[in-house]
Amino acid sequence: MGSVPNATDEREPCDLKARLVTFAARVLRLAKALPKSAEGRHIADQIVRSGTSPAPNYAEAQDAESAADFVHKLKVVLKELRETEVWLLIIVESGLLKDAVVQPLIDETNELISIFVASVKTARKKKR
Repeated sequence: MGSVPNATDEREPCDLKARLVTFAARVLRLAKALPKSAEGRHIADQIVRSGTSPAPNYAEAQDAESAADFVHKLKVVLKELRETEVWLLIIVESGLLKDAVVQPLIDETNELISIFVASVKTARKKKR
């Protein structure tokens, strides 16, 4: 079984697919660390859905059938990243995991959100 690179591994700066796959793996590890309480399981289920969704949705965007379809798929990636950020903030606010454990993933989420906001803007300009 191959290992999944973490955020400190070297990679091409523009390799978003690899970055999103790494992000998904980090979300999975974080979900596994959540308490096995009803609250922890609920949030784990939700963050696994939203946090693993951007990578395959980005892959779908690469095969978009039109410029409009490409923009739509990028917006789905963005929507899922924003949802993941909210779940991460809830984890911190509720004290389910320590801020020091969650903050690096919040930071990565915000960086990815910024990248995809810019990508959507660029794609919309090119569509016109």
